[in-house]
Amino acid sequence: MKIIYHCVGGTHSSAVATAIHLNILPNNRVPDLDEIMNIGYFDTMQKEDLGNLFLRGIDEFGNEIYSLGRQFNKNLVLNTVKSAYSISDNNPDDMLFVDTMTTVNTLMKVGGFSSRRLHLVSFGRPIVLKGAQKAYDDMINLVKDTKEQFRS
Repeated sequence: MKIIYHCVGGTHSSAVATAIHLNILPNNRVPDLDEIMNIGYFDTMQKEDLGNLFLRGIDEFGNEIYSLGRQFNKNLVLNTVKSAYSISDNNPDDMLFVDTMTTVNTLMKVGGFSSRRLHLVSFGRPIVLKGAQKAYDDMINLVKDTKEQFRS
């Protein structure tokens, strides 16, 4: 199975969710700011990275875990990914798309926009990090619900 965590930019909520899923970040407490930054791909995506799938690792069930920045036209991008996968003689049912936008709060939106869109990283990154910490329990629950689908 290919599990694709997606959000608008692909660099905040989906990045944290993939790191939780892969046990890079803890699933029993809120990490400190350095732990989040040390996953290596938080708040790093550029405009040209949008629409690309990034393999973040293989989970304990053998699933490939990806992140995807899909901007604001979710259906267009997700349908394109499914179609491309399908025309490559693959079964699109082997893909699970997990929308992480349900976990995003105002701090993440403001900080992410400031950091990625306005290139005000020193201003926006601390804000989006605090927002990620505030949303962390929701992200844990989203990942737990996703993993629950694959338990024997």
